[in-house]
Amino acid sequence: MAEVTAALVKDLREKSGAGMMDCKRALVENDGDMEASIDWLRTKGLSKAAKKADRVAAEGLVAVALRSEGAGFTGAVIELNAETDFVSRNDKFQEAARTVALAALDADHGPEAVTAAKHQEGTVGDMITNLIATIGENMLVRRTAKFTVVKGAVAAYVHNATAPELGRIGVLVAVEGEGDQAKLQELGKKIAMHVAATAPLSLSSEDLDPAAIERERAVLTEKAREDGRPENMIDKIVDGQIAKFQREVVLLEQQFVMNPDQTVKALVAETGKQLGSDIKVTGFVRLALGEGVEKKSEDFAAEVAAAAGQA
Repeated sequence: MAEVTAALVKDLREKSGAGMMDCKRALVENDGDMEASIDWLRTKGLSKAAKKADRVAAEGLVAVALRSEGAGFTGAVIELNAETDFVSRNDKFQEAARTVALAALDADHGPEAVTAAKHQEGTVGDMITNLIATIGENMLVRRTAKFTVVKGAVAAYVHNATAPELGRIGVLVAVEGEGDQAKLQELGKKIAMHVAATAPLSLSSEDLDPAAIERERAVLTEKAREDGRPENMIDKIVDGQIAKFQREVVLLEQQFVMNPDQTVKALVAETGKQLGSDIKVTGFVRLALGEGVEKKSEDFAAEVAAAAGQA
């Protein structure tokens, strides 16, 4: 029997798109013969995953996972994409999304690190490849994020939930401080719900991307000119509008959606007083399913008409 080396398994995996363990099994079954192993994978329906890799995957699920670690907390949020909304209701796909989120708790930052994390099927990537072969849609881990606090809490919120911890918008909020961890978690959850609704651009004014400010300033300046404002007054007018813009897009400066009479910053300070602790929000992330993915629009009538015109 021919030796099944790691290099041989890797080669077959790259050629077939099948999972690592399936490639190894195929090579063992076929005495290391590459072509026979490819045919074996095809008969098992395990090599078709590679053929689906060029399809646009903009649907799927966002999943969250949390883990208490004594006085601290770790939280992760991931986006697992597929081609159609229908697959998000598939039990196996939902379980896969949860598995990816749990893997993200311990993996380094980024989709590549999470995909390479160990799993009972080899890696998380192998699990997804096998799921592609089973369900018949292209899938990928598109985005991941993680927060860890030594003292405090990480809270999560899922909007438009399909199932527990799964939905179309996932938010994490990291809160650092001492005191009742359940209260800190409750505060984080409220802020996470706020973030889901308002989609802030940054945590604080200092964190706001200067490019975003300059874009807004350019738009406001041009609008002021079109409105006939005096040229010597435009900078002052725009400065006031930029200050208002920052209050609208910076999380800590926003009016809290559950109580518009106070800002998020005031809510955090109020909770700190109640707990007798200096607490602060140190980070947030909001993942909305499919944002930024260019989706193909299928117009079959137009395609047929175009084909007829070329005939």
